[in-house]
Amino acid sequence: MEEMMKKFQDLFEAVAKLSTAEECARLFEDLCTVKELADMTQRLEVARLLKAGKNYREICEETGASTATICRVNKCLLYGKGGYELALGEKK
Repeated sequence: MEEMMKKFQDLFEAVAKLSTAEECARLFEDLCTVKELADMTQRLEVARLLKAGKNYREICEETGASTATICRVNKCLLYGKGGYELALGEKK
């Protein structure tokens, strides 16, 4: 487990070295499949809509996300590390 955490840290440090959205796009397009990028994009949009007060039904209709995905994102917003807030510009 410790070795895996070191690998995670290496990835996070590589991302932190990037300074523009274009640089991030280049890395993520090389690193991830189109499906992985679409899933991450959908989760971020779900977080944005949850923060805007939309309900699960509205979010499901608007994004196509499953209720399980919406629930997971909501759980992260409520009990997570604040990553979605950082990504949405709402430092926590």
